[in-house]
Amino acid sequence: MSILSILLAALAAVPWIPASPLYPRSDYNVKESNNVPPAWANIGRPHPLHLLTLNIGLQPSKFHLLEQHLHQVSDPFHNRYGQHLSQQEVHDLLQPSDETFNLVWDWLSNNGIDPSHCEINSARDWITITLPVNKAEELLDTKYSVYQHQDGTKLIRTSSWSLPRSLHDHVTTIQPTTAFLRANPKASTLIDVPMDLDISQLTAAANATTIKSSCNFGGMTPKCLRTLYNTIDYKPQAAHNNSVAFTNYLGQVSNRSDAQTFLRNFRSEAIDSAYAVTQVSVNGGAVDNGTVGAGLEANLDLQTILGIVYPTPVTLYSTGGEPPFQPDDLTETNTNEPYLTWLLFLRDQDITTIPKIISTSYGDHEQTVPQSYAKTVCNQFAALGAQGISLFFSSGDSGVGENSSCITNDGTNRTTFIPIFPASCPYVTSVGGTMNYPEVVAFDTRNSYASGAGFSNYFPRQKWQDTAVGRYLDRIGDQFKGLYNRSGRAYPDVAAQGYRYLVFLDETVRSVDGTSCSAPTIASIFSLVNDALAARGKPPMGWLNPWLYRKGFAAFTDVVNGSSVGCKGPGFSAAEGWDVASGFGTPDFEKILDVLEIGGS
Repeated sequence: MSILSILLAALAAVPWIPASPLYPRSDYNVKESNNVPPAWANIGRPHPLHLLTLNIGLQPSKFHLLEQHLHQVSDPFHNRYGQHLSQQEVHDLLQPSDETFNLVWDWLSNNGIDPSHCEINSARDWITITLPVNKAEELLDTKYSVYQHQDGTKLIRTSSWSLPRSLHDHVTTIQPTTAFLRANPKASTLIDVPMDLDISQLTAAANATTIKSSCNFGGMTPKCLRTLYNTIDYKPQAAHNNSVAFTNYLGQVSNRSDAQTFLRNFRSEAIDSAYAVTQVSVNGGAVDNGTVGAGLEANLDLQTILGIVYPTPVTLYSTGGEPPFQPDDLTETNTNEPYLTWLLFLRDQDITTIPKIISTSYGDHEQTVPQSYAKTVCNQFAALGAQGISLFFSSGDSGVGENSSCITNDGTNRTTFIPIFPASCPYVTSVGGTMNYPEVVAFDTRNSYASGAGFSNYFPRQKWQDTAVGRYLDRIGDQFKGLYNRSGRAYPDVAAQGYRYLVFLDETVRSVDGTSCSAPTIASIFSLVNDALAARGKPPMGWLNPWLYRKGFAAFTDVVNGSSVGCKGPGFSAAEGWDVASGFGTPDFEKILDVLEIGGS
């Protein structure tokens, strides 16, 4: 397509009609300002006709009631436990007031935006419009720039944006503006399989019945995980009424041929399940069509889950939008935060088609995300939890913070531990990593891998965490004083093996560390829990955390050794009971069923 054609297409897509502004510039005030994270540098202006897809969040009128319902249906001691809300009930609670919707709608219309080119989601709490940069700048009274990360990634962002004063209480966030979040996969480091590791020995362990005979902790397999976490004897009973999913971003593709090879070696009865996976492309996300190259992260998630949950159906969501891009390229490029793109898609899907367990192995520094955006996305997770969906996120691979990034982003440049988002959101279950047996907190000096842990600076600690976290804080006293937010939401909640997972990539076996291994493992185990519940006519687990902290912790094996090192020094140590390095520890499937009073297979 010629540049002229692209220009005409861009202009035609967003007709701006002359209008007398309802809100003169003098009525605008800064709605949000955020410091540019240290790893990013302003390298110039974007082309004025580069297209940005703006997602405008409208203030929900009854979110406080949604939170109230969510806590009640997720509390194992409440008489409404398990009575999840319908999709329509959630939409009704998230709807903005008519005043909010009309004010925002009038603002857009009076700024010359053709309403027919706005997309409105089913709850009317999000409006999406694609605009050239120069028109977005007029709408938000701001200036966008091209920012480049030290790793070469480029984004179009701004450090602040404005709205008319009368809209400040009606708009929660508009993105992309000030959010510099990059959804980094947490399978951070490829490690060659050790030369003394004989794959044939691992595949020959079919009849092994003990951890010692099933596991080689230099090469993690489904057989080991199923033995270690006590799912080895469970036969799924409700595969027709249960499913599990995971998410891919940044062009990651799960290769089904590699998955077949993995299963042929490590769980042969499941080999046909590789091509039975449901692939869902969101916003043009890449899926396996036989020609697209595989991604390590995507293969890890698919192979790990298939190896544990068979014959439970598996869905993968692949969300499009991958930097870098050429700033002078006028074709539409999605530079939105991926979670929001995926969440807005999922929110409008028929709830009966959405798997009740979803694993995500991506995250980034919490402080790279404006607080309003983080809270808005976290609230979307709450909306899914209220409908009975359990969300698992990896806790990160840099302990309490990467050695080079442990400084605040508030202009003071103080040394601090760096929490990870979305793992820090209270409405997701955050999963840390362990290694070896007996299990310890995962840490490997060879690739600077340490299981992520910390306290949110954005989200306060909720009541269900108070007792467990309070005991841990009493134990450590003033250690690390001033480096973390003692009153913040603490994570991880639980942990699982996150070391030396075997993955087939381009038909070659590799080994990988990371909490990217741990999250799909925990998600798989709770998918089997949901299977046992469904087989008995019971609802799925839904938002897990209140159950976990009030009752479910009894089904987890305590991890008492190891530490979440980082920031060029020690980090939070494991301890008896809940700790900030490993949460409540690792799961025992049969004990989970006992706690739920539904027995085993």
